[in-house]
Amino acid sequence: MAAANAHYYATRDPLGAAGDFTTAPEISQMFGELIGLWIADLWTRAGTPSFRYVELGPGRGTLGADALRAASRFGCAPLGIHLVETSPALRAAQSARLPEAEHHDEVDALPGDAPLVIVANEFFDALPIHQYVRTAEGWRERMVERRSGALAPAAGKIPADEAIPPALRDHPDGTIVETAPVAAAIMQRCAFRLARQGGAMLAIDYGHAGPAAGDTLQAVKAHRFADPFADPGEADLTAHVDFTALAEAARPAGVAVSDLATQGDWLRRLGIDARLKTLAAAAPGRADELKGQRDRLVEADAMGDLFKLIALTAPGWPQPAGFTGDPA
Repeated sequence: MAAANAHYYATRDPLGAAGDFTTAPEISQMFGELIGLWIADLWTRAGTPSFRYVELGPGRGTLGADALRAASRFGCAPLGIHLVETSPALRAAQSARLPEAEHHDEVDALPGDAPLVIVANEFFDALPIHQYVRTAEGWRERMVERRSGALAPAAGKIPADEAIPPALRDHPDGTIVETAPVAAAIMQRCAFRLARQGGAMLAIDYGHAGPAAGDTLQAVKAHRFADPFADPGEADLTAHVDFTALAEAARPAGVAVSDLATQGDWLRRLGIDARLKTLAAAAPGRADELKGQRDRLVEADAMGDLFKLIALTAPGWPQPAGFTGDPA
């Protein structure tokens, strides 16, 4: 998965109608704008400190451009913009939208001189996972082999029972359990950075509260699901994010971890309906289009329930908006 996605992202811009998938910032400016308002609100209540804006896997830079534009209306401007991105194609697109941004290959390369406000939208889902399958002999890691000229999954031979959360070990034969050690390691590095430097992190992705069993590895090509074992490096490989595991990885740093919120609830609490009303009033001819964008982001049968968020905040920083209370 790591090798396939490294090649995939290094060789193309996968976003938009001409690509393989579309993310929330590309659906509507409202998404990035509300993240910008979230940042401005947190920054104001934290006492307007200097900070650096960081985005992990920032796509085309659309989210960052929309968020920073919205935040600037409240006088909230970062010391610098830092994008953790390895794809040359996407770095070029990001630089076109955020020409002042500095690129980094990894979280460890981020500056250590100021609080960080980190945004990770659809970042963790593309990181490599491990899969384990329950067999008649016990739990085994799911490997990949070449079979009849093609790649296919197969159970390994080494016992792997200790890798399975205790609550899932008694599931029946054929059950698949996933872990994401790379995602946990990156989350923990971000959390320790926040604990040392101050700041906050917002993680947005499709996923669930774990532990949970199930095979969620999927491939998307030309906006359609594809076989993840066919044409490695030519489709986007992702897996559902276990937000409980991310939270557990962050807590040893001493940061505060929010409750899990659905994207639909979070956007309503942040005021997406008020923003829709303003945009529709300014462009009446686009009212139906804008409403459709809002519904795609918020409604339960679209992205509203499947996508979820958690926030990390450094000791002494205020509780972030959008994670408590009833939807507006």
